[in-house]
Amino acid sequence: MTHRWIFSALLLAAWSSHALAAQPDASPPSVLVTLTPLRQGSLAHTLLAYGTVQAPPSARQMVMAPAAETVGTVYVHEGDEVAKGAPLLQLVPNPQTAAAYAQARSALRVAEQLAARTRQMQAQHLATAQQLADAQKSALDARAELAALKARGAGGPETLRAPFRAIVLRLSTAPGTQASAGAPLLALAQPAGMVLKVGVAPAEAGLVERGDKASVSAEGGQPDIPASVLQRGSIIDPATGLVPVEIALPVDRLLPGQAAAATITVGQTQGYVVPHAALLIDDHGNPYVVQADDMKAHKVQVQVVGMQGDEDVIRGARLDAGQPLVLAGNYQLDDGMNLRLAAPGSHAEEK
Repeated sequence: MTHRWIFSALLLAAWSSHALAAQPDASPPSVLVTLTPLRQGSLAHTLLAYGTVQAPPSARQMVMAPAAETVGTVYVHEGDEVAKGAPLLQLVPNPQTAAAYAQARSALRVAEQLAARTRQMQAQHLATAQQLADAQKSALDARAELAALKARGAGGPETLRAPFRAIVLRLSTAPGTQASAGAPLLALAQPAGMVLKVGVAPAEAGLVERGDKASVSAEGGQPDIPASVLQRGSIIDPATGLVPVEIALPVDRLLPGQAAAATITVGQTQGYVVPHAALLIDDHGNPYVVQADDMKAHKVQVQVVGMQGDEDVIRGARLDAGQPLVLAGNYQLDDGMNLRLAAPGSHAEEK
């Protein structure tokens, strides 16, 4: 009797297990997700360009030898920053210049004496008014010649000074150098006139206009610098194949020769603005998003037409503005899969 009861219990348990296994799952699988609304909007349309900080011609000045002279003491080095009026270098007249200055002084003395005698003779009616006028003109010419030589430093050692606060870009001379009149000695640049000269692809250069806002970033972890487009070239630089663009910089932020990148804002890109996390790539390399259609997954192929930071601008003919986008958990989804919402602040990683 006991054996028969045990056998019946085993048959009942086996039948119950088979019946339960044969029943369909009452709750189909779903994926835990977070959603975000799909919204129309725009992001700044930007161009990224690279270049170096330079002094444009308008901010440069070449210091030249005013006469044939010998370079004496040089007070600066390349790369130095000097205040307005600071000494740059000393020039000493060479023998030829000194001789020309002495001759000019002698010529002035003789001309002034001649003009004085002619004035006396004209008063005694021994010289004409024309002769006096000629003598006075000779004295004036001699005085002008001497003044010109003196202005060019021929009168003695002269110290050339910075005409403005400046950076010494190039030093083209050294103590003892015999410099001819007009020879370049050093090149100066005004810190207030520095620009970032970058190159833009010809296909995009037409979008850039004077006054466009820009953000300049340099190596070394420095914070971005607000700037603006000073001018855009209308030719292609044969050395780079790019169109030159100059970005005006604030004073004392970057150094000449420093490499930097400029993000130039050239307009706005319209479309749907979505978090970058909403964007996925299929096996064919095409971008797509997943929308929640009545809490079922719906994949939609899109075009990415703009990006900035962690946001993208997308467009797509099949996008439905009334259906939210799936964020966390979207990579697990196929079309038609059921969705369930994650609690606020949780991570949608489990199925």
